[in-house]
Amino acid sequence: MSEKGNSLWSDAWRRLRKNRIAMVCLAIIVIYTLGAIYGEVVHQYYQAIDQTPFYKLTNLDEAYQAPSSEHWMGTDALGRDVAARIIQGTRIAYKVGIITALIAIPIGVFLGCLAGYFGGRVDDFIVWLYSTFASIPGLLFILAIAMVVGRGLTGVYLGIGLTTWVGICRLIRGEVIKHKEQAYVQAAHTLGLSWPRILFRHILPNVFHVIIVTFTLRFPAAVSTEVFMSFLGIGVQNDPSWGIMINSARMRLWQGVWWEMTFVTLAIFLLVLAFNLLGDALRDAMDPRLRTEGN
Repeated sequence: MSEKGNSLWSDAWRRLRKNRIAMVCLAIIVIYTLGAIYGEVVHQYYQAIDQTPFYKLTNLDEAYQAPSSEHWMGTDALGRDVAARIIQGTRIAYKVGIITALIAIPIGVFLGCLAGYFGGRVDDFIVWLYSTFASIPGLLFILAIAMVVGRGLTGVYLGIGLTTWVGICRLIRGEVIKHKEQAYVQAAHTLGLSWPRILFRHILPNVFHVIIVTFTLRFPAAVSTEVFMSFLGIGVQNDPSWGIMINSARMRLWQGVWWEMTFVTLAIFLLVLAFNLLGDALRDAMDPRLRTEGN
């Protein structure tokens, strides 16, 4: 089983390395990740010394400065460096993408495994449950949760996390239904192994690639949702979220102050595009039909 798993991952990595676009996207994601880590270190440092971070300090004498050697991406209405605030926005985007995934993926995987493995009434109930969630407009549900818990990152985490488990649940359910009829699962039944061991020790590792692909595709969706919520004023409040920056930049866009809007939207575009293209490449690299054809 382990050799088969290692072969699957090594074969997928070999296919992925041949995809130049995927490698470029991976490099972009690594750069964003390093920026998010740097932003978190800076944020934690200023919290530890109990001082206002430099990216929040206002200097009206330097307001609306165009990109220069001192401020590579210019300054905003309060004289704050746009590049520094974009890095902090990257930190928030990554926190939203990762934490919402940590909420949604365990729920979706657990319920999908139960529905696919047991079938019957268990399957009927879980299908009814995720169908009910799917019928509720996602943004409306997110807004409702944000209003209940209050504006801020907590509402963003819960709102996005509790609405994005449906897709992964459907995928895992279908994969488990397919795998539970295969020979290795039937052999495990014959040996008298318990259902948790069969499900989580044998079936789940064979569908883990679905989780990885889903994460890479859901991550940018979560980031985009957070940007929209912050743009509306119900997301992040006291930190430089990309949505807040866009909301602020749009006021001066038609007066020739183009740099803040341009660089923020470019940062969002590159991150979302890189994750989506990498997710598509991962899906192709891990497609069992392609592996069979390659062999």
